[in-house]
Order: sequence, then C-alpha cells, then structure tokens
Amino acid sequence: MTDDPTLGLTLSGGGAYGAAQAGVLQVLAERGIRPGIVAGTSAGALIGAAYAAGMDADTIEQAVRRFRWSDIARWSFRPRWGLLDTHAVTDAVHGILGRDPLIEELPRRFGAYATDLRTRRGVILDRGPLSTALRSTIAVPGVLPPVRRDGALLADGGMIDNVPDAVTRAIGAERTIVVRLHAKWENVRMMRTVTATADLVADPTVLLIQPEMERMAQWVMKDVPRLIAEGRRAAESALDAADQEGRLLSAA
Repeated sequence: MTDDPTLGLTLSGGGAYGAAQAGVLQVLAERGIRPGIVAGTSAGALIGAAYAAGMDADTIEQAVRRFRWSDIARWSFRPRWGLLDTHAVTDAVHGILGRDPLIEELPRRFGAYATDLRTRRGVILDRGPLSTALRSTIAVPGVLPPVRRDGALLADGGMIDNVPDAVTRAIGAERTIVVRLHAKWENVRMMRTVTATADLVADPTVLLIQPEMERMAQWVMKDVPRLIAEGRRAAESALDAADQEGRLLSAA
C-alpha cells in the first residue's frame, strides 16, 4: 500500500491535547488511509514530523505515552526570551531518527507552521533542518525562546492559525484530513478558530475530525490514555460518516 500524494493531513496545536492525534493516526492506518503530505503547528507539528519521517502509528502512540515535557525543553540559564531552552528537541530528533534530517529529505512531504514575531505573519517551514522547524513551531512566547532563522524571529504558529490547513494545501495537498483539537468551553480568544471551522465543514475536500477535550488536562500528561482513546473515537466517527456519504479517502 502506498501513500496518496494528493491527500494531506493537518494537525493542530494544543499542548498535551496533541496526544489525541496519535489515536487518529492509528485509525487512519487501520483503514488503509495514508496521506502523503502532513503539516502542523506546535504539538501537531511534533506528531506530524514523526509521521512524515516514516514512523508507524503504533510507534508514535507509544512515544506519546512516554512523552514528558523535559523531552523538548530544559530550564534556561539565560531566560531573556523564555524560561526554558528547546535545544532538547535537537537531541530528541537525533535520538529517535539517528540524525537531524533536512525536511525535504523526509519520506513524506512536511511543513511546520510558525509565527514571525517581527512581522506578525505566519511562516511555512518546509525546508532545512527538522529540529529548527520544530523548535520554532513550539516556541510559546515567554515560556520557550523564539528561533532566529533567515532574519525572522519564529515562535508558535498557533498565534496566527492553530489549524493550519492552508499550509497543507500550500505544500501540495488537494484534499485534506484536518484534526482540530477543541473543547466545548473554548473562550473568546479562540473564536477566530471556531469561525474558520465553519469554512472547513463546508469544504467538500476536507474531512474534519474533532476530538473533544472537555475536562481533560492540557498542560500535564495525566490524561494521555484518555486523549488517545478520544482521538480514535473522533476519527472513527468522522470516517464512518464519510463512508456513508461515499467519500473515498484511501489511496488507490
């Protein structure tokens, strides 16, 4: 079975909520759905990078269960830009993949989304060292330091778009599976994401999967097993509905 080069996967940010996306990947694999393109921001970029690097869904799920924040950040001794230092990401990439590959060398097309703090515009990172892109997209201002690259000062892409489906399209996808991590109690700050979701629902080339995060922890890992299970539930529900509508997602 081969990847579908026209099918993209969009993974959103959300801290520990990102664990739900491991469950989504498992269901896609079980149903023979293999997106050839993946993009994400923050936690979604971390999981998306593992998928783009060729890790299978069960291996990603096991890694998510073992994950601790210290895997990507350490206390900074120069806390001018953030309390933590993200060079641990580079060590993690080397430990998992054996090297720090260029994004353009990955088996699947990949893009991470970041915010240029100087221009307040989104930046697509689809070339260059993988660790640099990941350190950029997870850099929550005030907590994790921004990354300097090509004259830009890069931080968490979720500040501009936490569900960066436009990135997946920009790097080649014609149809997309979008995983939006959300909660029924979302506040006003997230309303632009809620509004944009209506456009995704109305788009016939999008399959929207929405795990429900209500009453689950976002910044500690205690609910990871429940989050993975919820990702599976949401994916199965969305895919069953797509099957009933006759929408073909698996690769030819």
